[in-house]
Amino acid sequence: MSGKHMPPVGATAIEEAIVLVPDERVDWLAKLHRSRKITHATIDCLDVPGFNFADEHGRAAARRHLQQIRAVELLVLVVRAFEDESVGPKADAAAELNQLKTELLLADLELVAKRIENLEKQMKKPGKAQTHDKTELALHQKLQAAIEQEKPISTAIETDQEREMIKSLGFLTLKPMVVAVNVGENQLQQEIDLGDALDENTPVVQVCAKLAFELSQLDEKSRADFMTEMSISESAVVKFTRCCYEALGFISFLTAAPNEARAWQIMKDTTALEAAGKIHSDIQRGFIRAETVSFSDLKEFGSEKAAKAVGKVRLEGKDYVVQDGDVILFRFNV
Repeated sequence: MSGKHMPPVGATAIEEAIVLVPDERVDWLAKLHRSRKITHATIDCLDVPGFNFADEHGRAAARRHLQQIRAVELLVLVVRAFEDESVGPKADAAAELNQLKTELLLADLELVAKRIENLEKQMKKPGKAQTHDKTELALHQKLQAAIEQEKPISTAIETDQEREMIKSLGFLTLKPMVVAVNVGENQLQQEIDLGDALDENTPVVQVCAKLAFELSQLDEKSRADFMTEMSISESAVVKFTRCCYEALGFISFLTAAPNEARAWQIMKDTTALEAAGKIHSDIQRGFIRAETVSFSDLKEFGSEKAAKAVGKVRLEGKDYVVQDGDVILFRFNV
């Protein structure tokens, strides 16, 4: 995803990369405080080789890879919209998306069927776990019915207790998803219609991977000039990474000082007390207050001192729910 390295064509291994989450707010804060170090939030990404369902060998390879990614927190389904005979026949992004979703369902159906079989065997033996096994069996039977109706497992989960019961199994259709549509250079301003293949709540990001890679090979000035010439407001890497970050439910609060300007990755609805613990357990334990200003206010007035003079710096308690872009100075005493 960084663009500095691309796996060779025909690669069969899953590759891992730590990707920085671009955030101009951190860079601005670093300039304001003359910070010696800048630390961005990151996402750990697994790049899975493209699936080929044309023959049994390709389908078997796809099934192996699907088993390997059950521990991830977000799935990005990449479909092709650009035309290239060397890659394959005519592009049909909607059909590719439907096929990928079907394979995810089949992989989950295989897993749930195996779990049902094991639970039925366990219930024939008397033991203290029988009540739990009976409850779990009923849940898996409900999940199986949903999949057989071509519905993802997420549609059948009704309570947090049910979700917790199956969490360790890593069902693929229980995970949040993003659809990435890989377009050609001549499709940058075109919106690809995925029709009924796209679920209403699934985020979509259109990127041109070929162009993104070419841009990554240029120096900063040449890249900026080329993007202006192509009428590209932001790079595909920035757009794609931000989309994944939000789909995971993450936001960033910011801290800045001469030694470091940093974006801290937290989940939405995190309290100030929990955010303090993200930095250090001592800060959480001795929490007094969080001096907070939104980045937009800070940038508008130019400094913490100026923002404080107009009442934009707030003193928040431990139950305050941190917002994306909050710039926070924690006061604590241990």
